[in-house]
Amino acid sequence: MSDRDAPLAAWLDWYALMGVTDVVGEHAADRFQAGRSDEPPETAAHSAEAEAIRTAAPAPRAAPPETVPLGLGDDPYQQGRRTAEACNSLDELIQALRDFDGCALKTTALNLCVADGNPEARIMLIGEAPGAEEDRQGRPFCGPSGQLLDRMLTTIGLSRETVYITNLVYWRPPGNRQPSAAEIAVCQPFLERQIELVRPRVIQFVGGMSARVLLDAKEGVTRLRGRRFTYQPRSGEPIPALVMFHPAYLLRSPVQKRFAWRDLLALQDVAVQENIVSLSG
Repeated sequence: MSDRDAPLAAWLDWYALMGVTDVVGEHAADRFQAGRSDEPPETAAHSAEAEAIRTAAPAPRAAPPETVPLGLGDDPYQQGRRTAEACNSLDELIQALRDFDGCALKTTALNLCVADGNPEARIMLIGEAPGAEEDRQGRPFCGPSGQLLDRMLTTIGLSRETVYITNLVYWRPPGNRQPSAAEIAVCQPFLERQIELVRPRVIQFVGGMSARVLLDAKEGVTRLRGRRFTYQPRSGEPIPALVMFHPAYLLRSPVQKRFAWRDLLALQDVAVQENIVSLSG
Protein backbone atom coordinates (compact mmCIF):
# COMPACT_ATOMS: atom_id res chain seq x y z
CA MET A 1 0.00 0.00 0.00
CA SER A 2 1.40 3.37 -1.01
CA ASP A 3 1.58 6.41 1.27
CA ARG A 4 -1.13 7.98 -0.86
CA ASP A 5 -3.55 5.13 0.02
CA ALA A 6 -2.86 5.20 3.78
CA PRO A 7 -5.46 7.91 4.66
CA LEU A 8 -8.16 6.01 2.73
CA ALA A 9 -7.29 2.74 4.47
CA ALA A 10 -7.44 4.44 7.89
CA TRP A 11 -10.81 5.96 6.99
CA LEU A 12 -12.22 2.55 5.98
CA ASP A 13 -10.83 0.94 9.16
CA TRP A 14 -12.60 3.61 11.23
CA TYR A 15 -15.88 2.93 9.42
CA ALA A 16 -15.52 -0.83 10.10
CA LEU A 17 -14.84 -0.17 13.79
CA MET A 18 -18.00 1.95 14.01
CA GLY A 19 -20.05 -0.87 12.48
CA VAL A 20 -20.48 0.62 8.98
CA THR A 21 -20.22 -2.55 6.90
CA ASP A 22 -22.76 -2.02 4.12
CA VAL A 23 -23.68 0.50 1.44
CA VAL A 24 -27.17 1.40 0.28
CA GLY A 25 -26.46 2.35 -3.33
CA GLU A 26 -24.14 1.52 -6.19
CA HIS A 27 -22.90 5.09 -6.68
CA ALA A 28 -21.83 7.80 -4.27
CA ALA A 29 -24.19 10.76 -3.89
CA ASP A 30 -22.75 14.26 -4.33
CA ARG A 31 -24.42 16.18 -1.50
CA PHE A 32 -22.87 19.46 -2.66
CA GLN A 33 -24.50 19.13 -6.08
CA ALA A 34 -27.80 18.21 -4.45
CA GLY A 35 -28.22 21.75 -3.13
CA ARG A 36 -27.39 23.64 -6.36
CA SER A 37 -29.99 26.07 -7.69
CA ASP A 38 -29.34 25.16 -11.34
CA GLU A 39 -30.83 21.67 -11.03
CA PRO A 40 -32.88 20.37 -14.01
CA PRO A 41 -36.57 21.36 -14.13
CA GLU A 42 -37.76 17.82 -13.44
CA THR A 43 -35.56 17.63 -10.32
CA ALA A 44 -36.88 21.00 -9.13
CA ALA A 45 -40.44 19.78 -9.65
CA HIS A 46 -39.74 16.71 -7.57
CA SER A 47 -38.19 18.92 -4.89
CA ALA A 48 -41.28 21.16 -4.81
CA GLU A 49 -43.50 18.10 -4.52
CA ALA A 50 -41.34 16.73 -1.71
CA GLU A 51 -41.50 20.07 0.11
CA ALA A 52 -45.28 20.09 -0.15
CA ILE A 53 -45.45 16.58 1.27
CA ARG A 54 -43.00 17.50 4.06
CA THR A 55 -45.03 20.53 5.17
CA ALA A 56 -48.42 18.82 4.97
CA ALA A 57 -50.09 17.63 8.13
CA PRO A 58 -48.69 14.16 8.94
CA ALA A 59 -51.03 11.23 8.65
CA PRO A 60 -51.71 9.34 11.88
CA ARG A 61 -49.37 6.40 12.32
CA ALA A 62 -50.00 3.09 14.02
CA ALA A 63 -48.19 2.51 17.31
CA PRO A 64 -44.89 0.66 16.97
CA PRO A 65 -45.21 -3.09 17.54
CA GLU A 66 -43.41 -3.03 20.89
CA THR A 67 -45.98 -0.65 22.38
CA VAL A 68 -49.00 -2.76 21.36
CA PRO A 69 -50.30 -4.77 24.34
CA LEU A 70 -49.75 -8.47 23.73
CA GLY A 71 -52.02 -11.21 24.97
CA LEU A 72 -51.10 -14.51 26.54
CA GLY A 73 -51.52 -16.56 23.38
CA ASP A 74 -48.82 -17.65 20.97
CA ASP A 75 -47.09 -14.26 20.79
CA PRO A 76 -43.26 -14.33 20.54
CA TYR A 77 -42.75 -13.30 24.16
CA GLN A 78 -44.78 -16.10 25.70
CA GLN A 79 -43.54 -18.57 23.11
CA GLY A 80 -39.94 -17.64 23.95
CA ARG A 81 -40.50 -18.06 27.68
CA ARG A 82 -42.17 -21.43 27.29
CA THR A 83 -39.42 -22.59 24.94
CA ALA A 84 -36.61 -21.42 27.21
CA GLU A 85 -38.11 -22.92 30.36
CA ALA A 86 -38.42 -26.30 28.62
CA CYS A 87 -34.65 -26.47 28.00
CA ASN A 88 -32.76 -28.70 30.42
CA SER A 89 -29.25 -28.12 29.07
CA LEU A 90 -27.24 -25.50 27.22
CA ASP A 91 -27.23 -27.67 24.11
CA GLU A 92 -31.03 -27.80 24.18
CA LEU A 93 -31.21 -24.03 24.68
CA ILE A 94 -28.88 -23.29 21.75
CA GLN A 95 -30.86 -25.63 19.50
CA ALA A 96 -34.09 -23.99 20.65
CA LEU A 97 -32.68 -20.59 19.67
CA ARG A 98 -31.70 -21.96 16.25
CA ASP A 99 -35.30 -23.07 15.73
CA PHE A 100 -36.87 -19.96 17.27
CA ASP A 101 -38.42 -17.48 14.82
CA GLY A 102 -39.85 -15.00 17.32
CA CYS A 103 -37.06 -12.41 17.02
CA ALA A 104 -36.99 -10.31 13.85
CA LEU A 105 -33.21 -9.85 14.13
CA LYS A 106 -32.80 -13.44 12.98
CA THR A 107 -33.90 -12.46 9.46
CA THR A 108 -31.09 -9.88 9.04
CA ALA A 109 -28.22 -11.56 10.92
CA LEU A 110 -25.73 -13.96 9.40
CA ASN A 111 -25.34 -16.23 12.42
CA LEU A 112 -26.77 -17.04 15.80
CA CYS A 113 -24.33 -15.81 18.48
CA VAL A 114 -25.07 -17.32 21.89
CA ALA A 115 -21.98 -17.92 24.01
CA ASP A 116 -18.25 -18.52 24.25
CA GLY A 117 -15.88 -19.66 26.95
CA ASN A 118 -16.26 -22.39 29.54
CA PRO A 119 -19.84 -23.46 30.43
CA GLU A 120 -18.45 -24.88 33.68
CA ALA A 121 -16.96 -21.52 34.70
CA ARG A 122 -18.17 -19.78 37.85
CA ILE A 123 -17.87 -16.28 36.37
CA MET A 124 -20.41 -15.22 33.75
CA LEU A 125 -19.98 -12.12 31.57
CA ILE A 126 -23.09 -10.67 29.93
CA GLY A 127 -22.75 -8.10 27.14
CA GLU A 128 -25.30 -6.40 24.91
CA ALA A 129 -25.49 -7.73 21.35
CA PRO A 130 -23.22 -9.14 18.63
CA GLY A 131 -21.30 -6.76 16.37
CA ALA A 132 -20.20 -7.26 12.78
CA GLU A 133 -17.30 -9.63 13.50
CA GLU A 134 -19.34 -11.55 16.08
CA ASP A 135 -22.09 -11.96 13.50
CA ARG A 136 -19.60 -13.37 11.00
CA GLN A 137 -18.05 -15.85 13.44
CA GLY A 138 -21.08 -16.67 15.59
CA ARG A 139 -19.13 -15.96 18.80
CA PRO A 140 -19.60 -13.09 21.28
CA PHE A 141 -16.76 -10.62 21.86
CA CYS A 142 -14.44 -11.77 19.08
CA GLY A 143 -13.98 -8.38 17.35
CA PRO A 144 -11.83 -5.43 18.48
CA SER A 145 -13.79 -4.95 21.73
CA GLY A 146 -13.49 -8.67 22.46
CA GLN A 147 -9.74 -8.56 21.97
CA LEU A 148 -9.55 -5.73 24.49
CA LEU A 149 -11.78 -7.72 26.87
CA ASP A 150 -9.38 -10.68 26.62
CA ARG A 151 -6.44 -8.44 27.57
CA MET A 152 -8.42 -6.97 30.45
CA LEU A 153 -9.27 -10.41 31.83
CA THR A 154 -5.63 -11.48 31.57
CA THR A 155 -4.60 -8.70 33.98
CA ILE A 156 -6.50 -10.44 36.80
CA GLY A 157 -5.58 -13.99 35.84
CA LEU A 158 -8.68 -14.87 33.82
CA SER A 159 -9.20 -15.99 30.22
CA ARG A 160 -11.89 -17.38 27.93
CA GLU A 161 -11.17 -20.78 29.42
CA THR A 162 -12.09 -19.58 32.92
CA VAL A 163 -15.19 -17.48 32.19
CA TYR A 164 -18.47 -17.92 30.31
CA ILE A 165 -19.48 -15.12 27.94
CA THR A 166 -22.91 -14.37 26.52
CA ASN A 167 -25.11 -11.45 25.46
CA LEU A 168 -28.49 -9.94 26.11
CA VAL A 169 -29.49 -10.42 22.45
CA TYR A 170 -28.32 -13.29 20.23
CA TRP A 171 -28.48 -11.80 16.74
CA ARG A 172 -26.75 -8.67 15.47
CA PRO A 173 -28.99 -5.59 15.17
CA PRO A 174 -28.55 -4.05 11.69
CA GLY A 175 -25.83 -1.40 11.60
CA ASN A 176 -24.88 -2.19 15.22
CA ARG A 177 -27.83 -0.15 16.48
CA GLN A 178 -29.06 -0.75 20.00
CA PRO A 179 -31.56 -3.62 20.30
CA SER A 180 -35.15 -2.48 20.71
CA ALA A 181 -37.28 -3.14 23.78
CA ALA A 182 -39.22 -5.78 21.85
CA GLU A 183 -36.06 -7.58 20.72
CA ILE A 184 -34.71 -7.59 24.27
CA ALA A 185 -37.99 -8.86 25.70
CA VAL A 186 -38.07 -11.79 23.27
CA CYS A 187 -34.48 -12.83 24.07
CA GLN A 188 -34.60 -12.21 27.82
CA PRO A 189 -36.17 -15.57 28.82
CA PHE A 190 -33.33 -17.39 27.04
CA LEU A 191 -30.75 -15.36 28.97
CA GLU A 192 -32.51 -15.98 32.28
CA ARG A 193 -32.64 -19.71 31.56
CA GLN A 194 -28.99 -19.66 30.51
CA ILE A 195 -28.06 -18.24 33.92
CA GLU A 196 -30.07 -20.96 35.63
CA LEU A 197 -28.31 -23.67 33.62
CA VAL A 198 -24.75 -22.29 33.99
CA ARG A 199 -25.29 -21.41 37.69
CA PRO A 200 -22.44 -18.87 37.94
CA ARG A 201 -21.16 -17.68 41.30
CA VAL A 202 -20.51 -14.14 39.97
CA ILE A 203 -22.12 -12.17 37.14
CA GLN A 204 -20.17 -9.37 35.45
CA PHE A 205 -22.39 -7.13 33.33
CA VAL A 206 -20.34 -5.73 30.43
CA GLY A 207 -22.01 -2.41 29.67
CA GLY A 208 -25.09 -0.88 31.20
CA MET A 209 -27.88 -2.30 29.05
CA SER A 210 -27.76 -5.91 30.26
CA ALA A 211 -27.46 -4.67 33.85
CA ARG A 212 -30.49 -2.41 33.53
CA VAL A 213 -32.59 -5.23 32.10
CA LEU A 214 -31.71 -7.98 34.57
CA LEU A 215 -31.33 -5.77 37.64
CA ASP A 216 -34.37 -3.66 36.74
CA ALA A 217 -32.18 -0.57 37.16
CA LYS A 218 -32.81 2.90 35.75
CA GLU A 219 -29.33 4.46 35.95
CA GLY A 220 -26.73 4.47 33.19
CA VAL A 221 -23.52 2.50 33.30
CA THR A 222 -21.54 5.39 34.83
CA ARG A 223 -23.73 5.28 37.95
CA LEU A 224 -24.03 1.48 38.01
CA ARG A 225 -20.34 0.62 37.83
CA GLY A 226 -18.38 0.65 41.06
CA ARG A 227 -21.30 -0.82 43.04
CA ARG A 228 -22.24 -4.34 44.05
CA PHE A 229 -25.62 -5.81 43.19
CA THR A 230 -27.45 -9.10 43.57
CA TYR A 231 -29.22 -10.88 40.75
CA GLN A 232 -32.05 -13.18 41.80
CA PRO A 233 -32.72 -15.93 39.24
CA ARG A 234 -36.20 -17.39 38.91
CA SER A 235 -34.85 -20.48 40.67
CA GLY A 236 -31.73 -20.86 42.77
CA GLU A 237 -29.66 -18.73 45.09
CA PRO A 238 -28.98 -14.98 44.65
CA ILE A 239 -25.85 -14.22 42.62
CA PRO A 240 -23.42 -11.33 43.29
CA ALA A 241 -23.30 -8.99 40.29
CA LEU A 242 -21.04 -6.16 39.12
CA VAL A 243 -21.14 -3.69 36.23
CA MET A 244 -18.24 -2.45 34.09
CA PHE A 245 -17.77 -0.25 31.04
CA HIS A 246 -18.14 -2.01 27.70
CA PRO A 247 -14.78 -2.48 25.93
CA ALA A 248 -16.22 -0.79 22.82
CA TYR A 249 -16.75 2.34 24.92
CA LEU A 250 -13.18 2.10 26.25
CA LEU A 251 -11.86 1.97 22.68
CA ARG A 252 -13.63 5.27 22.02
CA SER A 253 -12.77 6.80 25.42
CA PRO A 254 -9.40 5.40 26.57
CA VAL A 255 -9.29 7.84 29.50
CA GLN A 256 -11.99 5.71 31.18
CA LYS A 257 -9.68 2.70 31.37
CA ARG A 258 -8.61 3.74 34.86
CA PHE A 259 -12.16 3.05 36.04
CA ALA A 260 -12.20 -0.23 34.12
CA TRP A 261 -9.13 -1.32 36.08
CA ARG A 262 -10.95 -0.62 39.35
CA ASP A 263 -13.90 -2.67 38.09
CA LEU A 264 -11.60 -5.58 37.26
CA LEU A 265 -10.12 -5.47 40.75
CA ALA A 266 -13.66 -5.47 42.20
CA LEU A 267 -14.45 -8.59 40.12
CA GLN A 268 -11.32 -10.22 41.42
CA ASP A 269 -12.29 -9.40 45.02
CA VAL A 270 -15.77 -10.89 44.66
CA ALA A 271 -14.37 -13.98 42.94
CA VAL A 272 -11.94 -14.53 45.80
CA GLN A 273 -14.74 -14.13 48.33
CA GLU A 274 -16.75 -16.75 46.43
CA ASN A 275 -13.77 -19.16 46.52
CA ILE A 276 -13.27 -19.21 42.77
CA VAL A 277 -9.80 -20.70 42.61
CA SER A 278 -9.38 -20.22 38.83
CA LEU A 279 -8.08 -16.70 39.47
CA SER A 280 -4.62 -18.12 39.95
CA GLY A 281 -4.67 -19.28 36.35
